[in-house]
Amino acid sequence: MVPITPNILQPLIEVFESILKFFHDTVGASWGLSIILLTFAVRAALLPLAVKQFRSMQALQRIAPHLKELQTKYKDDKQRLQQETMKFYQEHKVNPFASCLPLVAQLPVFLSLFYMLRHDLRLDICPDINPPGTANPVPCGSSDASQFWFIHDITDKATGTVLAALLVMYVGSQLISSLLMMTATADKNQKIIMLVLPFAFVPFVFGFPAGLIMYWITTNVWTIGQQQFLRRVIGRNAPEAPPLPSEGGGGGAATPAATGGGGLFARLAGAAASGGSSGNGAAAAKEEARVTKAPPPPPRSRKKKRSGRRR
Repeated sequence: MVPITPNILQPLIEVFESILKFFHDTVGASWGLSIILLTFAVRAALLPLAVKQFRSMQALQRIAPHLKELQTKYKDDKQRLQQETMKFYQEHKVNPFASCLPLVAQLPVFLSLFYMLRHDLRLDICPDINPPGTANPVPCGSSDASQFWFIHDITDKATGTVLAALLVMYVGSQLISSLLMMTATADKNQKIIMLVLPFAFVPFVFGFPAGLIMYWITTNVWTIGQQQFLRRVIGRNAPEAPPLPSEGGGGGAATPAATGGGGLFARLAGAAASGGSSGNGAAAAKEEARVTKAPPPPPRSRKKKRSGRRR
């Protein structure tokens, strides 16, 4: 790590440390529970950004058919495709980068908590092991103050079964939150990346303090509940998707998957239903073409030739 990084984050570290001390000293929560309450406080403060992110995802999902049409039209001209896409975003007042705001806002909290668990909180949790003014505090070890749930020491790296349980909880919660945050405009490669990233971060998680992994799991669980809540409250009132140019101004109603409504299972069921409806539509088209096809003309009757003999 660059030595100057903690100094840059020191004001934020002091703010978050004071919040943790408030939950621990005033509310009476343990240090582990204080980290969870800090996570709730931060995510609640970022709720306006989360609503803006959700509306941006809704807008991207509504215009996804138009974007795919542009990709097909300008597939051989990447520069023109980029220009037309940005122009389309401006015309429909869509900001594709708004979905990244909550993630960017949480990064300073994550880094501050990382340094707190490696230095400042070690002085607060176990002052008998790390007296005030200790330059390089050591982990507190297993004690009443540093324990939380099945974690022996929130200031140290997890090992053994504790690490395995935290990894399973982290990967599972991250995968579910990634599926809920996935937009309809994401192509196949982007979807694969979003599903692979939780596993790619596992080697880095090994070196994190257990309290930091606990924060990560808590914020993932918050994201899952938040997305389900926003889908039920805001997703119901989502406007319909604009009609495609080829439809001549007549567009159908937006589906829950396109407007952000419904849950994770509803999105999976909607994808299966759309595949089934397309197959039924093709069969219906074939049946209609067979029925409306003009019948063949009747065969011409052949006249019998009369012989020249008379009776």
